[in-house]
Amino acid sequence: MDYEPKPIGTGGIELPKELLALTEKLAEHAHDVWARQRMSQGWTYGPKRDDGAKQHPCLVPYADLPDSEKEYDRQAALGTLKAILALGYRIEGSRG
Repeated sequence: MDYEPKPIGTGGIELPKELLALTEKLAEHAHDVWARQRMSQGWTYGPKRDDGAKQHPCLVPYADLPDSEKEYDRQAALGTLKAILALGYRIEGSRG
């Protein structure tokens, strides 16, 4: 297989301060989506990952995750926000 990842170029994208605040909410959302999907497949919390028993230590609320796991979700959220801007879209907050 000759797969070469080609992510959207986001090197020159600087997120405005108001979008940085959105990052944490998106990171929590991504974790919740992942956890819901795992749980729907029969996975439960376990102190260590065990694919055979379908147990995972990250099946906890986002607030209870280790910082390393939160950082993974934050980086994914930041990357997505930067990609949206790099593609020429704008993100606006609600006005009401």
